[in-house]
Amino acid sequence: MRPERLSLLLIACAGAAAAQPDVPVFADRSAGITHAYTGGWEHFVGGGVAAFDCDGDAMPELYAAGGSSSATLLRNRTAARGAALRFEPDTPQSLALTGVTGAWPLDIDSDGHTDLAVLRVGANVLLRGDGACGFAPFDDLHLADEARWSTAFSATWEQGAALPTLAIGNYVDRDDPKGPFGACDSNRLYRPTPTGYAAPQVLEPGYCALSILFTDWGRHGRADLRISNDRHYYVRGGEEQLWAMEDAPRLFTRADGWESYVIWGMGIASRDLDGDGLAEVYLTSMGDQKLQSLVGASAPAYRDATYDRGTTAHRPYFGDDGRPSTGWHVAFGDVQNDGHDDIFVAKGNVDQMPSNAMEDPNNLLLQQPDGSFAEQGLTAGIGTVARARGAALADLNLDGRLDLAVVNRRAPMEIWENTGPAPGHWLQLRLTQPAPNPDAIGAFIEVEADGIRYTRELTVGGGHGGGSLLPEHFGLGDTQQVRLRVIWPDGGTSDWAETDTDRLLQVTRDGTALALVPY
Repeated sequence: MRPERLSLLLIACAGAAAAQPDVPVFADRSAGITHAYTGGWEHFVGGGVAAFDCDGDAMPELYAAGGSSSATLLRNRTAARGAALRFEPDTPQSLALTGVTGAWPLDIDSDGHTDLAVLRVGANVLLRGDGACGFAPFDDLHLADEARWSTAFSATWEQGAALPTLAIGNYVDRDDPKGPFGACDSNRLYRPTPTGYAAPQVLEPGYCALSILFTDWGRHGRADLRISNDRHYYVRGGEEQLWAMEDAPRLFTRADGWESYVIWGMGIASRDLDGDGLAEVYLTSMGDQKLQSLVGASAPAYRDATYDRGTTAHRPYFGDDGRPSTGWHVAFGDVQNDGHDDIFVAKGNVDQMPSNAMEDPNNLLLQQPDGSFAEQGLTAGIGTVARARGAALADLNLDGRLDLAVVNRRAPMEIWENTGPAPGHWLQLRLTQPAPNPDAIGAFIEVEADGIRYTRELTVGGGHGGGSLLPEHFGLGDTQQVRLRVIWPDGGTSDWAETDTDRLLQVTRDGTALALVPY
């Protein structure tokens, strides 16, 4: 047993009498997995994981960044749906890349097979998937050959485009002799042409981006680009950013309702938590983590959640290290299937930064019926203290419960199976539509259950160092039948359709109707 897990086990046993019966319990399924994210200062950041099905069996694989080590593809060898999780390394040469900081799955060429955008310290690559976990560089799509320090990625399909628009966030300019402080690199926007990708548009100023996300924040029909930046290196004069994706992209300013906001930004996640159809945003950082809500849909004006809502997660919740936490990847998901989305935050010191906690356990913040959040990482068993970076909160064995994979810096990767109890019902939906954009990135799913409407935007990006391309998971509590509809990326709205819960469905666009078939 790994030392940090033994320490966690001893603490958990001491507090077992206080365990809540409805808190999920995660079982360690990391046997045989030795992969770690390694390297010097260029790999203090990054270290993400992509979760996606690369062989068509619906079971998700994991592709983990390695930094100075080779990136690793972990094939899902779980015996059957609902069986105990089992992964094993099986990395084709095309994926055994070094310098990888993160990877994001998406179907770039709309051929029905998931591809990968791989970010590196060095030249980034777009890899075409063949549907059998084989990958090769696109021979007709190339990004500008720029050997930068890339750390953030997002993609969207703009109206009328056959290919996705790609945004790449870059960190410190390694060639700047005045660096590293005050030497943040600019970011890049790749808009498609009829023949591929031309030279990128430069998005500047850049303030050391560590997470970016295309999102239609106000549901106006256009995805804008939110960027979370690390003030550790821009030091002064920088801020969080939101780019309006007009023909010539421009930064939102105070005149648009955007308020200047400065943090040590690491990760972004968005999810509608209160049923108003507009997504809240969670931002990780060194220090407290920020949950923000839109004041209204007309302007990008956000307000912080109150401290007593329990989302700040600003210090370790066990041990005697009272220094501030360092948050990295963040993900929303209902780990109890009780109808209330929860929050996972991967934590870990940058390296040996003395101002911040060294033993910094990952957070599992369970949402309560009143909208507050309670820390249960220790009771659930996932509050380990390795230097976590990227993560995936996803149903890895298709049993309707969200599992967890965590990439650690200079420590073995962790895979956790959610073994219950999961008292509520659930629904998982995989959207498809005709090409281009067969996975309907940019669509909104609305699920109505017992008078509550759950809204989900399909996005590529956010988190830290990686993302997922998997069916959308909804926890639904006691509900046994729901109705759903889809607002497609082109603005078309489907008719409502009804379905029983506890099902994994493929949802196909059929005119204004939805075709629902088991997936």
